[in-house]
Amino acid sequence: PSLCSRASWARSGRGWCGGSNVLRVRLEPFAEDHLPALDALIADPVTVRFTRIPEPTPPGFPRLWLDMYEKGRRDGTREAFAALDDDGTFLGLALAPEIDRDAREVELGYMVAPDARGRGVATAMLRALTTWAFEQGALRAALIINADNPASERVAARCGYLREGVMRSIHLKGAQRVDATLWSRLPSDPDGA
Repeated sequence: PSLCSRASWARSGRGWCGGSNVLRVRLEPFAEDHLPALDALIADPVTVRFTRIPEPTPPGFPRLWLDMYEKGRRDGTREAFAALDDDGTFLGLALAPEIDRDAREVELGYMVAPDARGRGVATAMLRALTTWAFEQGALRAALIINADNPASERVAARCGYLREGVMRSIHLKGAQRVDATLWSRLPSDPDGA
């Protein structure tokens, strides 16, 4: 059984929950148990294209990423959650790659496993992650979305984020530069549709 009730966002004993009448997602801290699922994510060309996963992906990358997020968890500069369904199936990662506690601002992001796409998973993940960020005291949550990823932009809009504009030719990873849209949400903003 889920730790969340339908149509609610609740802090459970095991993780952050988000859901609707269609789908429920539980977020739990990204940990060793989730590394095999990360292997599948980094093998997906769409995930790699639209995220900061390096190309080519170096050997042992999942372990390096976990170590980086665990260090960030300890010093308060970043956080990562595995998104799971009611049965404990891995659906993706919900990330806070940059947390500025002094400024009370956080950058958020999400990666959905290929077989979980098209079911509202990204929307449920982002809603739960946004709730988490605001409950941690953030006064601004931001998303940086590749301008060639309209599906992710629709997720942002559904979650109440406002598009602020296009950042031209920003560094993504390695030698790659992309145009990206900047989206933000404040605690006082409505949750979206």
